[in-house]
Amino acid sequence: MATPRSRDRIWVRFLVAALVVAATALCVVAIGVLQVGASSFAALMMAAGESADHAHAMFDESVAVVFGLAAVLAGLVSLAVAMLLARRLARPVERIADAARRLADGDLDVRVPEEGPQELRDLAAAYNAMAARLAEQEMVRREFIVNAAHELRTPLTNLQGYLEALRDGVLPPDPATFDSLREEVDRLTRLAASLDVLGGEGAERGPAGAVDVGATVRASADLVAPVLSRRSIALAVDAPAGLVVHARSDELTQVLANLLQNAVRYTPSGGEVRVTAARADDGVRVTVANTGPGIPPDDLPRVWERFYRVEKSRDRARGGAGIGLAIVRQLVEEAGGRVGASSDGGWTTFWLTLPGGSAPA
Repeated sequence: MATPRSRDRIWVRFLVAALVVAATALCVVAIGVLQVGASSFAALMMAAGESADHAHAMFDESVAVVFGLAAVLAGLVSLAVAMLLARRLARPVERIADAARRLADGDLDVRVPEEGPQELRDLAAAYNAMAARLAEQEMVRREFIVNAAHELRTPLTNLQGYLEALRDGVLPPDPATFDSLREEVDRLTRLAASLDVLGGEGAERGPAGAVDVGATVRASADLVAPVLSRRSIALAVDAPAGLVVHARSDELTQVLANLLQNAVRYTPSGGEVRVTAARADDGVRVTVANTGPGIPPDDLPRVWERFYRVEKSRDRARGGAGIGLAIVRQLVEEAGGRVGASSDGGWTTFWLTLPGGSAPA
């Protein structure tokens, strides 16, 4: 936090700077009047028949005295104005400096008033925006840690229980038990792979190329069709041939799989899922829409965040891991596309656009 001594130094520096400027200007004027002006005055008086001594005496009695009084008055006025300006400029700077120190100490809620000259108001506004962004990032970080810990804790707890049961002889070491252990390991592996994608790590990615969106959409829909059929969920697919984008085929498949899994998870029995692909002004647009409870307007902007769930409970069967849509956004944006979501009229729609490409060979 700023000490009184440090605040005095800021104020004094502004004051001294203003006084130095005023003193410099006064010196320039003094040289002009007392040196150049005196010589010009003496030359004019001597041309009129006066002696040099008399001319200098007249200058000292008139111009020099008046200039001296004016200089004293100007100095006092400059001092007063400099003090006012120094205080006005120093106050917002002191507040921003003090707020920055508090922010560095972890107080992310500190803000500063936007006052003073326009440049200082802009600086205060920039500081407030930075502090708000840091507070938002801190909240996201805490939510990420809590959610990641939960996602890791569930399979690890299950593995611990299985291993203890095997050690104590409660469970037999048969294939069914090992299959259950493998499911939990696969769960951890999928979570680690998803985090690698979000962090830009993982396996080396292949080159992008021309991909037939229609074929990819139809193949992805075929994979979830049996699950939807068992729950009496109608599936409608409209993805004509000839829709080509520039992307990585495996990543587009993962994007569609995540969107379709999200639709499967949130569509009630007897509902409907629609998957479409069509040309758009900026490439090809793919939409995955499903009936269901919908997403509240306040949650819509955040559904693409890592580990964010509209359903705040920790039920994986209902809420998933909360990273599928984050992966969708990252992969689509890396391919030069955009994502979006809407929820109204009993339908929730997720869409993406990808830039077009040449037809595949």
